[in-house]
Amino acid sequence: MSKALDGVRILDFTHVQSGPTCTQLLAWFGADVIKVERAGHGDATRGQLRDIPDVDSLYFTMLNHNKRSITLDTKNPKGRAVLDALIKTCDVLVENFAPGALDRMGITWAHIQALNPRMIVASVKGFGPGKYEHCKVYENVAQCAGGAASTTGFDDGPPVVSGAQIGDSGTGLHLALGIVAALYQRNSTGRGQQVLAPMQDAVLNLCRVKLRDQQRLERNGTMHEYPQYPDGKFGDAVPRAGNASGGGQPGSILKCKGWETDPNAYIYFITQAAVWPAICQVIGEPGWIKDEAYATPGARLLHLKPIFARIEKWTMSLDKYAAMDILNQHDIPCGPILSMKEIAADESLRESGTVVEVDHPTRGKYLTVGNPIKMSDSKTEVTRSPLLGEHTEEVLRQLGYSDADIANLRAEQVI
Repeated sequence: MSKALDGVRILDFTHVQSGPTCTQLLAWFGADVIKVERAGHGDATRGQLRDIPDVDSLYFTMLNHNKRSITLDTKNPKGRAVLDALIKTCDVLVENFAPGALDRMGITWAHIQALNPRMIVASVKGFGPGKYEHCKVYENVAQCAGGAASTTGFDDGPPVVSGAQIGDSGTGLHLALGIVAALYQRNSTGRGQQVLAPMQDAVLNLCRVKLRDQQRLERNGTMHEYPQYPDGKFGDAVPRAGNASGGGQPGSILKCKGWETDPNAYIYFITQAAVWPAICQVIGEPGWIKDEAYATPGARLLHLKPIFARIEKWTMSLDKYAAMDILNQHDIPCGPILSMKEIAADESLRESGTVVEVDHPTRGKYLTVGNPIKMSDSKTEVTRSPLLGEHTEEVLRQLGYSDADIANLRAEQVI
């Protein structure tokens, strides 16, 4: 079966997480991704957080599936010649170097356009144009600068960063979409273009509902869906809302049976208006259905704390899966708090390819995340990450280099 991005060739100048997330997604869709690494070192994550000595770390392997790796000294003139040959034959160059690094290497937009006017150059940067554009940014910095941390956590505690890598992986996903859009536009224009995904912008895009709430707060001085209402006070910025959704359907994380010893014995419970009568029946409070204090969504906002306290008495009598079974019978929105251990063992996730087992020549078998996007005519097969420089000779031969040329480059430590 053909792949969605068959025939697209990606020059992968990325490292760590944000860029590799993007290029791995493109590789899963069938693009030929050639990862350029420094000989003897490679991507920094090859050696970070190792669980097996002298073996590529899980950090690296889980971000670089389905790619080819070449080693290249781009500071050497002969190495630059190889790089120029790659630029001429690739469709997209993806990079997440520090601001200005690519220009300092001499790989300017003008240089790339002269070699290949159809090439798309896609970049991850911490910030877009402005006073912070030259700052170096990592995951948690992006979460803080993009508005996520200030709106995450509980109101009586400090800002909190999410365990979800919305700064790095979230930006990589945004950049991948930008690349695909640029490739599509090239079909009509014949030209390449520059694609930029700042990490701050990507995080803000994922936090757009909080920007919505900022405007609502400025207009009304209060937000009835937040736990600060009705007893607490609102300041002039969107507050942290704990586990409340902050949306039109109030929700909360509630204890389930075994919570005293199991840190994940919890369930997320949403008091959706349409199923309020069913909720009342399930928890044993049928009188609430017509009680004026609880009968309408607006009235319930005044009593959310005691409502969820009563629901929690019910959830604490059941384990989270038993509670799920009962609630789903009545279409009451809910979800278990699943640990990474539970997710790793989830058979449905394995069957769908969301969690896959991959065999690696030095690491052996390991679990990883597969393609989260499923397409009926472009099935994803997750293949292992490449060893450092594993495909150098293969790629050079495709560029027209002879065995003698390759031997000379290796002797001069260009590759």
